Amino acid sequence: MESFLRISPTIRIPLAEIQWQAVRAQGPGGQNVNKVSSAVQLFFSIRESSLPEEVKQSLLRRADKRITSEGVLIIKAKAHRTQEKNYREALQRLQSLLEKAIHKPKKRYSTKPSRRAKARRMDQKTQRGHLKSLRGRILPP
Repeated sequence: MESFLRISPTIRIPLAEIQWQAVRAQGPGGQNVNKVSSAVQLFFSIRESSLPEEVKQSLLRRADKRITSEGVLIIKAKAHRTQEKNYREALQRLQSLLEKAIHKPKKRYSTKPSRRAKARRMDQKTQRGHLKSLRGRILPP
């Protein structure tokens, strides 16, 4: 297994920066659920990581309930019955979250409707108003 988690071609995180804790999974599972710690919690300190500063700030600005006030990201994986699969799932979730933080949204440029579009809109409004005026009460001559 690799000793780092690849986020992009230029950014990768050493696995030593990620702490793990095995916990008992909740929910149904028979006798096994109270004995086996198959769920996994991943702890990743954003502030102390080797990520570029702009990525750290992007992560810390997110309104994500998994990020604590100290800047620690906590991911709990408990969907699978084995600890290894939950470990892999937690790593994948961390990777996708970091990829989203790296992605910069495209800048939006404000646009104006063309003169022709404005004229077309006004013509449609006039036609609609005329149609509505025909619905009125007919007055005797």
